[in-house]
Amino acid sequence: MREAATASTIRYKRSGTATIRFKQLTAGNLFLFAAFAVILFIAACAVAPSFIAPYSPTEMLTDSIMQPPSAAHLFGTDYFGRDIFSVVVYGSRDSLFIGFASVLVGGLAGGAIGALSGYAGGWIDAVLMRFNDILMTIPGILLALAIAGALGKSLFNIVLAVAIASIPGYARIMRSQIMSIKGRTFILASQATGASPLHVFWKHVLPNSLSPLLVMATIGIGTSILTGSGLSFLGLGVLKEVPDWGTLLSQGRGYLTVAWWICTFPGLAITMFVLAVNMIGDRLRDQLDPKKSTR
Repeated sequence: MREAATASTIRYKRSGTATIRFKQLTAGNLFLFAAFAVILFIAACAVAPSFIAPYSPTEMLTDSIMQPPSAAHLFGTDYFGRDIFSVVVYGSRDSLFIGFASVLVGGLAGGAIGALSGYAGGWIDAVLMRFNDILMTIPGILLALAIAGALGKSLFNIVLAVAIASIPGYARIMRSQIMSIKGRTFILASQATGASPLHVFWKHVLPNSLSPLLVMATIGIGTSILTGSGLSFLGLGVLKEVPDWGTLLSQGRGYLTVAWWICTFPGLAITMFVLAVNMIGDRLRDQLDPKKSTR
């Protein structure tokens, strides 16, 4: 009887623990699924906006100017009579392009600088990192603002400005990872076999150093979109028929007290996308963390 009671107690405890873990796993997966759904929907808006937007972004409905959200206009209309939902859908293309392109350019440039600095060492490391330190003393948004103001208004210039502002962070992350990898036993063993420094770098050092850079680039997409939207909000964006999210915020701020929906929904689009990207970046960081994978 005592053994049977003990066995039933153990099964109860195990089932209770499994239930708690299942609930935690289900909640985590639910948020992750929602994040993927948000990103996929916004990506679909950028790739095929004509299949999602109910109106043309340049169509001015003169009989529906400054209308609040309704069944006919989910996000309301602006001071030109344009459907806000359609404008937000079409404006996602430039906003996402700024985010992804600036991360690609900044990540590649910063990763290359950090890898060269960390692996070469010596005076190369000293020169590159001192220049990197100078850039890091300037706030990213201020550096991007100065570059975009100097280069002029264009989509390429905004991407370049945001990318240059993000280079110091990528360089620091990559340098620290390279320096922690190149002194490990398997690297020293490969060097002892007579492998060239370039072979050791491409085959062993670089593949084992990319995880933190990948996580930072994933989270950096949201940061880049925020920076690009900030530049557009300050008037450095591209003046086009279909504005991006930052330009929409700037155009609607003067009507905030009488037509709150003009600013609110583009701001929610930025918030939801950045939040979704950060959630996926956090999960990716947890999956690539070697300390957690060995538990």
